[in-house]
Amino acid sequence: MSTRIKFCGFTRSEDLDVALSLGVDAVGLIFDARSKRVVPLDVADQLRRRVPVFVSVVALFRDADAALVHQVIERIDPDLLQFHGKESPEFCERWARPYLKAVPMAESQDLEDWCARYPKARGLLLDSHAPGALGGTGHRFDWSRAPRGLSKSWVLAGGLDAANVGQALTMAAPPAVDVSSGIESAPGIKDPAKMRAFVDAVRRADRQPSKE
Repeated sequence: MSTRIKFCGFTRSEDLDVALSLGVDAVGLIFDARSKRVVPLDVADQLRRRVPVFVSVVALFRDADAALVHQVIERIDPDLLQFHGKESPEFCERWARPYLKAVPMAESQDLEDWCARYPKARGLLLDSHAPGALGGTGHRFDWSRAPRGLSKSWVLAGGLDAANVGQALTMAAPPAVDVSSGIESAPGIKDPAKMRAFVDAVRRADRQPSKE
């Protein structure tokens, strides 16, 4: 099965168009004012309208006010929500929309405990950030701590780029990968060559017998 690819942190339509031309499965929009990749609602609305059917739009939050989440859902209509803070299961579930819960893998974690705490999450996103921080740092965690046989689907994130994603897929065999800084020339500014190289690297790894 092909590894699913999410590119996150879009702020410009020209970057989004390149990503879509490469056949990525999901694109992420960040709604956290503390992020270097935060996108205003009016720009996010324009970006969302460019995304074709069958490509998922993911809205990312970190300890956001309920009013902001509601506003984003009403205006952007994301396919999936992604929570990076200390959100309770009740907060994540109140929107009646599929969601991912980010796990801060900078510290050792009991991932089955996270699955039990967030039973309705569509999956876990394993990122290299510390608790309370946002991803997109360009740092990776120890991929040997990636789960085997986890009861939920999961996404590998944190420090991925075209040079190392093949190794990550070999070591961790994730169902999906999520990248932001590894495809950028600057925060929020995507690099077309890096985006293309990342997708090519994932597809090469998918063709390797060890990935099957």
